[in-house]
Amino acid sequence: MWREPLHCIAEFPMDIIFLHDFKAKTLIGVYPWERVVPQTIRIDLEIALPTSRACQTDRIEDALDYALIVDRINHILSGQRFSLLEALAEHIAQTLLSEFRSPWVKVSIAKLGIIRGAKRLGVCIERKAGL
Repeated sequence: MWREPLHCIAEFPMDIIFLHDFKAKTLIGVYPWERVVPQTIRIDLEIALPTSRACQTDRIEDALDYALIVDRINHILSGQRFSLLEALAEHIAQTLLSEFRSPWVKVSIAKLGIIRGAKRLGVCIERKAGL
């Protein structure tokens, strides 16, 4: 059953920053070989800004610092092991909601070239703060 995306039913207009085609190598998977051979994953993020203040002030202090977000994701990928893309996506989503105070996030993660005939295989989740 189709449902309206969470960001479309927000109670207020949202400004959304995005990070697309971020690629990294990490150990992820349920098969024994996946626990020893790093795989390339692609991460796409859409992150609602906590406020629109940066639009008026033009100051980085009022914005989400993209470099900090990428550093945090790299830290997650290097410091923790996940079996499922779903679990990694959830962890990244919860990190963005809590540490960066975003009211809404969309996280897409894909393994690249893992299945013959498919360019990528992955998961896409949306989360809203407080839910």
